[in-house]
Amino acid sequence: MATNDPTPRTTPLHAVHTALGASFTDFAGWQMPVRYSSELAEHRAVRTTAGLFDLTHMGEIELTGPGAGAALDHALVGRPSAIGVGRARYSMICAEDGGIIDDLVVYRLAEEHYLVVANASNVAVVAPEVAARAEGYDVEVRDTSEEWALLAVQGPASAAIVAELTELDVPSLKYYAIDAGAVAAPDGAVEVLLARTGYTGEDGFEVYCRPSDAEAVWAALQQAGEPHGLVPAGLACRDTLRLEAGMPLYGHELSRDTTPYEANLGRVVVLDKPDGFVGQEALAKRKEEGPERTLVGLVSTGRRSPRAGYPVVDPATGAEVGTVTSGAPSPTLERPIAMAYVPPHLAAPGTRVAVSLRGTLEDADVVELPFYTRNR
Repeated sequence: MATNDPTPRTTPLHAVHTALGASFTDFAGWQMPVRYSSELAEHRAVRTTAGLFDLTHMGEIELTGPGAGAALDHALVGRPSAIGVGRARYSMICAEDGGIIDDLVVYRLAEEHYLVVANASNVAVVAPEVAARAEGYDVEVRDTSEEWALLAVQGPASAAIVAELTELDVPSLKYYAIDAGAVAAPDGAVEVLLARTGYTGEDGFEVYCRPSDAEAVWAALQQAGEPHGLVPAGLACRDTLRLEAGMPLYGHELSRDTTPYEANLGRVVVLDKPDGFVGQEALAKRKEEGPERTLVGLVSTGRRSPRAGYPVVDPATGAEVGTVTSGAPSPTLERPIAMAYVPPHLAAPGTRVAVSLRGTLEDADVVELPFYTRNR
């Protein structure tokens, strides 16, 4: 829900985060925990045991009715009507010129009921845009962001932790699947939606509940997770985790000036939908012509980290040819890593480029994304 109030919003768990000693940051109009102890410790906990995140700032849009699937097929680049009940799919909503308005996760909760999860920074734009594109279809579109709190348990121990709290068949819940059930909380069972999704590169679960139940669900997860080494985790480690996993972030790798093809995400675009979709013509043309730049991974040969906005330089000519979109020291690889857009002729793995770190050129090697893949 859009607001003109400049005061950052807080989640239902704000008091919990404060009691846990969190440091906060203003993110997309929300006051969110950026770290509790250190991002390095929290990052390593997610990679080795588990971390617990508050993601209530994300936006939720629900579509119900016989025309829900067809409306989403028209609004988004993918084919949500083909998603099975209880499953999810990554997708995007693009403008007429093919530029990315937002990247989304679409859940099909029932035959005529979809849940679309948007980025916090974009939901105020995405919700009315989806509603406008759904006009003429037999569907009701509602921005239900105020009706949901969202928590995430991420890491190798996440399945064991969640399984202790619910009678849902956690081991059998597939990746990008969702189910409804109850979580055992301190004061009684709480109804939730449990999805095996996440943004860290690890196995994990996202738990949707009513805001009034958020503290109870957090407490239950924290208590069940304590013997497994679970720690509360903030947005700082979430960023380094998703960077290692090669997952794009809107406003960095994705923007209105980028199409899915530049971002190596053309696989989410379905161009042969019989009734078409917004942006189809532009995206078909971009696919045919090929992108003028492409997203790559970079591993620095030195110890200084490329950061977002730093220029990428062609060492053969000395010309600036690209831009770093995200960069940080990788706790897992113990090397500085980054994602960047470069021309196609510099995109092959093994290519040596340079990054201008405040005027000093640092060599970096192009590598395939992701940087990190968990053991399955």
